[in-house]
Amino acid sequence: MFPLIGFAPDADQTTPGLISDCDNLIPALIGMEGAPEAEPVEGVPALPSVCRGAAVINNLNNTRRLMAATDTAIYELVDEAWVNRSRAEGYAGSSDTRWSFTQFGDATLAANGGQKIQRSGSAGFSDIASAPTADIVFSVGSFVMALNTNASRDGWHCCAAFDDTDWTQSLTTQAASGRLVTTPGPLTAGARLGEYAIAYKERSMFLGQYVGPPVVWDWVQVSGGEAGCVGKDAICDIGGAHFFVGPDNFWLFDGTRPIPIGDGVIRSWFIEDSNPDSLYKTICVFDRESNRVWVFYPSSGSSECDSALVYHVLTKQWGRANRAVQAALMRVPPSVTYNTWDQFGATYDDLPAVGYDSPLWAVGARVLSVFDTANRLMVYSGDSASSGMTTGEVGDDVAVSRLQQIRFRYAKAPVSATIQAQHAANSGGEFQPGASGNLNDGKFDVLRVARWHKARAEFVGPVRITHVSATFKPAGRR
Repeated sequence: MFPLIGFAPDADQTTPGLISDCDNLIPALIGMEGAPEAEPVEGVPALPSVCRGAAVINNLNNTRRLMAATDTAIYELVDEAWVNRSRAEGYAGSSDTRWSFTQFGDATLAANGGQKIQRSGSAGFSDIASAPTADIVFSVGSFVMALNTNASRDGWHCCAAFDDTDWTQSLTTQAASGRLVTTPGPLTAGARLGEYAIAYKERSMFLGQYVGPPVVWDWVQVSGGEAGCVGKDAICDIGGAHFFVGPDNFWLFDGTRPIPIGDGVIRSWFIEDSNPDSLYKTICVFDRESNRVWVFYPSSGSSECDSALVYHVLTKQWGRANRAVQAALMRVPPSVTYNTWDQFGATYDDLPAVGYDSPLWAVGARVLSVFDTANRLMVYSGDSASSGMTTGEVGDDVAVSRLQQIRFRYAKAPVSATIQAQHAANSGGEFQPGASGNLNDGKFDVLRVARWHKARAEFVGPVRITHVSATFKPAGRR
């Protein structure tokens, strides 16, 4: 049997274990598994309008705030209710508005590119009087960094050392600013990487290092081709490295040089499947519990995020689980313990209907959460309902073979499964559907004579597949 090697539509389709297409099937540490279903967070109402950005913020005492923003307001989730934390006059935004959040000590800062940087201690937000209008904010060392400002779209600002309320330039306080003009275009994304600040344009990137007065931050362009990031949410920290989406590839950057990870696997497919005009809306989030990066992006026929690819950091394999989302974050939900059992009900049957490996049972576990198209906060904790995959191709340009049997090895068997054999007369030709069959004694019995074969399998219920094999017999030459 051949181990599954993930979704790889750009690779040689005769590679053993390759998956040429899949739905709701994502990489696991071993094999591929059905993607979890999204479930609404019980008791939490929908936001009043479309979510334009969300984040979980940790204070110094390890308490958390969940912030979500719309075009015109910033909300905080407090006791299963959305509390408006906006400044008194609210905000002016549009369908292109995306909010950026960061935490500096016990202060929460937010930026949307339209108003001055906003600051909240424990309650409402207000303007930081001396701060610029910025599109991106993040904390690094003893500073808050702001990118793409009202002074210049290729500009950066940093606050005074250890003082996020002071942005007036001064050698004494080390509040400073500058521009990154070595390459064209505005700054599109930014994030901390260890002690460094990384600023991205669409096809270039810069590494900033704290050097003290008078320069304060020294920036150098990172070599490595046209690596860049398409949007402020199209990046995530995977622990010592950035994963980010460029206009025509996926990248990893650990502080030395960017490494493309889509070539020969998924790059060309992604270029055709995505909408280049709306790719700046891409959202990346790292599920540290499962070592998976979720990439939500607008497909070729959409202007909003309606599709998703999933990358496993350890196995370097890809999967696909299309979802329509407005924002994504890693949330720490209330967990079920002996002391909190009664919050969910008096009996075992009153507990949430989730799997035994759900983060609900682990105290402090982080779980992938999203805002769906109905503005609802959803959590990916439900068992997989259905999934499917198409195998790679097996055959010969001359010899004809008879496909007799297909067998999967399961780490978790599905509730039920069906398969449809497909065949083609010549390599590169269009595959035609053949007979369908049901799972029987752990295998699918198939009879089909052709030069080239592949198969489409559909699974119902949770499933984890590790290997695949097929039995062929020679059937002559043509």
